[in-house]
Amino acid sequence: MAGRARGSGGLIAWLIVCYAFLYAPIAFLIVFSFNDSRLVTDWSGFSTRWYSALWHDQQVIDATFLSLRIAAVSASIACVVGATAGFSLARFGRFRGRGLFEAALAAPLVMPEVITGLSLLLFFVTLEQLTGWPHGRGAGTVTLAHASVSVAYVAVVVRGRLADAGVALEQAAMDLYAPPWKAFVAITLPLMAPALVSGWLLAFTLSMDDVVVASFTSGPGASTLPMVVFSATRLGVTPEIYALATAIVAAVAMVLLGVSLLWRRRRI
Repeated sequence: MAGRARGSGGLIAWLIVCYAFLYAPIAFLIVFSFNDSRLVTDWSGFSTRWYSALWHDQQVIDATFLSLRIAAVSASIACVVGATAGFSLARFGRFRGRGLFEAALAAPLVMPEVITGLSLLLFFVTLEQLTGWPHGRGAGTVTLAHASVSVAYVAVVVRGRLADAGVALEQAAMDLYAPPWKAFVAITLPLMAPALVSGWLLAFTLSMDDVVVASFTSGPGASTLPMVVFSATRLGVTPEIYALATAIVAAVAMVLLGVSLLWRRRRI
């Protein structure tokens, strides 16, 4: 018993160390966002001046709204295309070209982002030379690039969901004379719904977090929030960046808290 207690105590201590390693930098960031000094290594008193500066920073505000628009549109496109791909892989069995299709779909999952961004840049440049579209690079090209990268993630989630659900309910609906489209709407689509929501949120998060692909496919006046933050940190980190990061952490925490409360209410 004593040995088991020591083992559990050591495990708890190890978990505390791991969580401290993960979350101590975030706590440091939040604390120093309230630092009155511009030097991040010197605490000179409590102040909210950097939040005020952030609120009046038009570049950051514009980049935030641009990133949200790009993430929402690209996630929606990726959700539709990825759901179609995942449904095809889960329900159509073996078809000609399936292996090549799976390999092409999985490529963004393992391809380095630098290679992906460079290939998309060359694609857009070549397409503009051949067809005249797109007219330069901007928010549209970033949206298409993020959607193309996120399709694979959505497809994997949807395929896994449908594989676990099986086909028994769909076959039962068609045995009761439901046409295929009605079986899909009444049975398959509700089964896919959790995967669609998860895939959309994953694609949205990937778009909001991306800086490499966006750097290759964006143009003047189309800098996303990660690009603005990366450019600002190259000149030296300021407490304003800490304030921005704290605001993002607070927003994510509020969303997670809201989801947790809704989940508890549903269970009750």
